[in-house]
Amino acid sequence: MKFPKDFLFGAASASYQVEGAWNEDGKGVTNWDIFSKIPGKTFEGTNGDVAVDHYHRYKEDVRLMAEMGLESYRFSISWARIIPDGDGEINEKGIEFYNNLIDECLKYGIVPFVTLYHWDLPLPLEEDGSWTNKRTTNAFAKYAEVCFKAFGDRVKHWITFNETIVFCTLGYLNGAHPPGLVNAHKEYFQATHNVFLAHALAVKKYKELKQYGEIGITHVFSPAFSVDGQEDNLFAANHANYYQTYWYYDPILKGEYPQYVLDALQKKGLTPDWTEEELRMLKDTAGLNDFMGLNYYQPARVEKIQGTAKSVEISRDNSTGRPGNPSFDGVYKTVMMEDKVYTKWGWEISAEGFLDGLRMIKERYGDVKLYITENGLGDEDPVIEDEIMDVPRIKYIEEHLKAVKTAIGEGINLKGYYAWSVIDLLSWLNGYKKQYGFIYVDHKNNLARKKKLSFHWYKHIIETRGEEL
Repeated sequence: MKFPKDFLFGAASASYQVEGAWNEDGKGVTNWDIFSKIPGKTFEGTNGDVAVDHYHRYKEDVRLMAEMGLESYRFSISWARIIPDGDGEINEKGIEFYNNLIDECLKYGIVPFVTLYHWDLPLPLEEDGSWTNKRTTNAFAKYAEVCFKAFGDRVKHWITFNETIVFCTLGYLNGAHPPGLVNAHKEYFQATHNVFLAHALAVKKYKELKQYGEIGITHVFSPAFSVDGQEDNLFAANHANYYQTYWYYDPILKGEYPQYVLDALQKKGLTPDWTEEELRMLKDTAGLNDFMGLNYYQPARVEKIQGTAKSVEISRDNSTGRPGNPSFDGVYKTVMMEDKVYTKWGWEISAEGFLDGLRMIKERYGDVKLYITENGLGDEDPVIEDEIMDVPRIKYIEEHLKAVKTAIGEGINLKGYYAWSVIDLLSWLNGYKKQYGFIYVDHKNNLARKKKLSFHWYKHIIETRGEEL
């Protein structure tokens, strides 16, 4: 079986992680421009001031994407390049850069798939309450409209937000992302609601503009499974799925929050400050979402915590996705299992968990259109006789593409696969040590680009539509 003709093979990046040029051509300062410079917040103090200089080298990078045969490039727009202070004047130089990038993609027949928010928030909004303030929600709706009008004639695939769970959990519970708060439970749930509302406002505006493209949102997809068949642990897995998956997917796809979580929040006094009008907005726009983007790296293996959860000191190191942390409410913890395979960063490699999770999505939400908007292997790639021999990455992506193929065969509505990442880029918490790309960046040699073994492999997969997988 080949992948269908309308299935997009792509790869992805994010503005802060690749662009650099942090203070050029009128771009405003973002939360990450400041946060990354606080000692201890990033690995060896790395930041995105230069990143991999995609801002100045996008033509070279897009040419390499074309050589790889990439059908689509998922990238994000830096809000502060478009509206430097978040909700004021438009920066025409920012519009010009993304126009050039989009046109460069189209020159080679590469479909631009654009994310509006991949965590870099204009600093004035960050300092005014960030996502806990409705000002940010309304500012996002304005920014989205500016982008639709500037680029919507050529961009027909839009993602509003990338991984709300990550920037809210790490921002309000773990202190590892801006605004750097720890255990701010009320703020955490308020921020998630304000993001979903901002998404709904953007979707409504997009449909009103009648640009005849599609719009959705991208969430982390980390389905929770019990470590065994014990009742307590089965309960823990169900609880984890409600808080880590359904809380994020239900308001988008069903237009309402899961009652299981709402009841618990009410008991604890953590219900977000929302209005009937806002809840109606979520309800009214749920049917307007065209797709859901899934970022899958690993499943969660969970067990119920017996007695009181041991408090874990929250640090950068234990906020990087490795299992072992208790849930914020002390109900369960994620664990590493002896019979599973893990990356160097302790992330489980499980194409089976991916497939089982996709079946779970179909069972709960029906025939929703899906894109895999991120999937890939973070590794330290071996260089052998000047060649980057990233065989583990090939094996990882191969296994996950096989799972995608199986899912399509089962009638799951998957329309594209975007490897993370197109090029080695800045990892938010792990600097440049953790590599993900098909294209290698030499930080000791003027950021020179070099094709990895996986580059040639993915090119072949695309050419043959994955027939040999």
